Amino acid sequence: MSAHSSEGAEPNLTPILDLVFQLITFFMLVINFKGASMDLTLKLPVLGSARPLKWEGKMEPLLLNINREGKVHAYGQSVDVEQHVLREARLLKLQLESIGKPLKNNELPVPVIIRADRGVPFRELNHVIEVCQKQGYIQFSLSAMTSEEVH
Repeated sequence: MSAHSSEGAEPNLTPILDLVFQLITFFMLVINFKGASMDLTLKLPVLGSARPLKWEGKMEPLLLNINREGKVHAYGQSVDVEQHVLREARLLKLQLESIGKPLKNNELPVPVIIRADRGVPFRELNHVIEVCQKQGYIQFSLSAMTSEEVH
């Protein structure tokens, strides 16, 4: 038998394993972490007319969670609302500058989604909205659940 016989040949799996590893890495990098930014322990208010936000923009909305005590959370961590919103607004302005999109009247074209627990006092919710408005955010969406989502 010659050395090139196919009886004892085994396939070389290195290229296919390399490809699979690269695909896994790619999908881990491009996965949307939006779910990680939501605090699922909040008990949202129930409204019969609640509708999902229709956002067609390329940039992600600013998502803020407010717990029953009025503490603001972003990406699972408690944050100082003034510093967090200021930092996010600066980053957004830099992104808009880099793509050559000027601001009109210093208004940021990205909505703020506020997920406030139903027990949050209105003054706390209003304070968060005012902080966002000072930085140029003008579009707001308050998250709520429909009565069907409760059951």
